[in-house]
Amino acid sequence: MLDGCVTWPAEFAQRYRDQGYWGDATLFDVLANAAKAHPDKIAVVDGDCRRSYSQLLRNVEALAAGLYSMGLRPNDRVVFQLANGAPLVEAFFALARIGAIAVLALPAHRKSEIAHFARASGAVALMVPDVVRGFDYRDMARDVAAECPDLRYLLVDGEAASGQIGLRSLTPSSDASCPCPQPAAEEVALMLLSGGTTGLPKLIPRTHTDYLCGSLQSARVAGFGTDTVFLAVLPMAHNYTLGAPGVVGALACGGTLVIAPATAAEVVIPLIASERVTVISAAVPLAAKWLASDLLDQADLSSLKVFMCGGAKLAPELRRRVEQKFRCLYQESYGTAEGLLNMTRLDDPEAVRMQSSGRPVSPADEIRIVDPQGREMPDGQTGELQVRGPYTIRGYYRAPEINAKAFTPDGFYRMGDVARKTGGYLYLEGRIKELINRGGEKISCEEIENHILAHPGIESACVVAMPDEVFGEKACAVVVLRPGRKLVLSELLEFLKGQDIARFKMPERLEVVNEFPISPAGKILRREIQLALKLGST
Repeated sequence: MLDGCVTWPAEFAQRYRDQGYWGDATLFDVLANAAKAHPDKIAVVDGDCRRSYSQLLRNVEALAAGLYSMGLRPNDRVVFQLANGAPLVEAFFALARIGAIAVLALPAHRKSEIAHFARASGAVALMVPDVVRGFDYRDMARDVAAECPDLRYLLVDGEAASGQIGLRSLTPSSDASCPCPQPAAEEVALMLLSGGTTGLPKLIPRTHTDYLCGSLQSARVAGFGTDTVFLAVLPMAHNYTLGAPGVVGALACGGTLVIAPATAAEVVIPLIASERVTVISAAVPLAAKWLASDLLDQADLSSLKVFMCGGAKLAPELRRRVEQKFRCLYQESYGTAEGLLNMTRLDDPEAVRMQSSGRPVSPADEIRIVDPQGREMPDGQTGELQVRGPYTIRGYYRAPEINAKAFTPDGFYRMGDVARKTGGYLYLEGRIKELINRGGEKISCEEIENHILAHPGIESACVVAMPDEVFGEKACAVVVLRPGRKLVLSELLEFLKGQDIARFKMPERLEVVNEFPISPAGKILRREIQLALKLGST
């Protein structure tokens, strides 16, 4: 195991192997096995590009050979920031073939976050697209490399700039094979990003075997099989779209992955019809926007079987409208990149499908609801949700102090959510952590406060959640200004653009106050601020 990672205790690891939750396959193995079983079947549809399983496997093997010849080695960390598309799929599995570890960043991340991921992981390479929606990732990569001397390779999907390496230049022949032996299934395959409640995100190491456990168990619950046509709309480097069950689940089952070029209803709804999509995974803001489209009444959606929604809880009324308008079954998905996946079952009673956050996908998942003193609560009562299991990590990467708080002595991960359990199903009631959930994108209040406090006119700052009908929550910045200073939202946003942070983290409301309510312990009382500003309960 990679230094800095926390392993499962031997007795638990043996139990998971004996019970069949852990196997010997790697992520590359499941793709190779699917290609062997279905060589001529279409695996990936990306616009006009259609890759059969045999073509996809050859491209992955050739890219792995090129990356290995370039100098990439097992356990090397690679900050992975490719845009949705077939190249992302090929690069992800190529890294898995070598045993290099993809540190999965999102397209929205900018220099501040990417440099943090590189430093925190000890990355030797950064993989980016060239230009997407007017943003030149090559310039950002150059700036990150200037701050992170350990980055030896700047890899670009597309046209590389000076001193950078184009991914296509590494695969002059699609017949090349990688001489590197495959990693063991117990080794780290990728690193996901935590929601981040104490500043920038923490790194979540996931092994081949534990990640496949979660992906395959959730694929079973979602009814995935060789007839599955999965439509990827959200960022594919996000855990939800990648492996819950997502891309990995669809390809492992011999299904077809269709990649949407955009999230607009005008793109997605016709694509469901033309590609005969059977499963789509969405988030709350997209579901709300698609339901408002007139195209739903015109399109042929007869192929669609399951509409899955995750990232944040979808309101029961919207769940009902999804089933009515999309004419399929709704499936709620609730989980965390640290591990636990909960899903409603396709044959659940309507009341459960419409109201609950699902139940764990694996029989080996252990969940408990506890009070502030750590005592387990009976069914129906609310408390803090804790979990352990075969695909829930036992610790963050290189973070012993954080791990001591985030995990209990007996290995349960503290989810930070308030929930109740009834009949094995979870019902979310809120959260403990100071985290804003903007349509599934998690915003650390502390991280944004730190950026705001860099403004010369601001004395103190507090970021709180405000309710939003579409996104669930948005960020509101509440500030105390220095004497004689003035500030409006547009000025603050212009300042924050220079901090190189993701756009979705930007405050969408600004309130200036004279002082903050403070507790006897000296802490800002966020809840009182929300009430005073009439931001409502979140």
